[in-house]
Amino acid sequence: MATKKTIMTKDKIVSMYMNYVLEHSEKPKSVYHFTKINDFTETEFYAFFGTIESIEKEIFKMFVEKTIDLLNKNKEYEMYDMKSKMLSFYFTFFEILTANRSYVVLVLQEHNNQLKKLMQLSGLRNSFKNFLTEIISDDFRTQQEKLQNFQEKTFQETSWIQLLLTLKFWLDDSSPAFEKTDIYIEKSVKVTFELMNIAPIDSLIDFGKFIFKEKIYNK
Repeated sequence: MATKKTIMTKDKIVSMYMNYVLEHSEKPKSVYHFTKINDFTETEFYAFFGTIESIEKEIFKMFVEKTIDLLNKNKEYEMYDMKSKMLSFYFTFFEILTANRSYVVLVLQEHNNQLKKLMQLSGLRNSFKNFLTEIISDDFRTQQEKLQNFQEKTFQETSWIQLLLTLKFWLDDSSPAFEKTDIYIEKSVKVTFELMNIAPIDSLIDFGKFIFKEKIYNK
């Protein structure tokens, strides 16, 4: 009796890809090589991905989607204010990154070219911006418009830069359980929301002291 062939899915291909990269410390040379070594066809590959590079982008996008899925399973999450939702996203997202740290560090440190690194994170960026749009409350938008000319796009771009800086801090963090990254998240998110509320000075000074201590005294 013939063995029934396993049906390929996007998740299975992603899992195979991550395993390949971790085992070989490099990405596959070609779609042909990748599919052959994992015993499935190029046709099955192209049903989900156009190139090897598109898998890399999809993986980081999937990290965000998994984060949002976990947040939405928490019944209390919907009642959180914007700041709490942002903090919940950060802590959950970096827990997922930590569970996949070997892969993330390997692929992000592969590129010295920052443009290529950002291109690899383009899927993450788009999904994160969609998340930001969803958490902006009507009350917050009304409040900000009274104080200043609130621009949603500016908020998205600023938050994206903040996420990249946090990612860089996490990559360099050698503290147990990455506890310094947790501190960084709390302080940076607090600064972001207080800046928007035009009351930043104490948190900004506190955050500045933390960064100065980490980058100067811990070299």
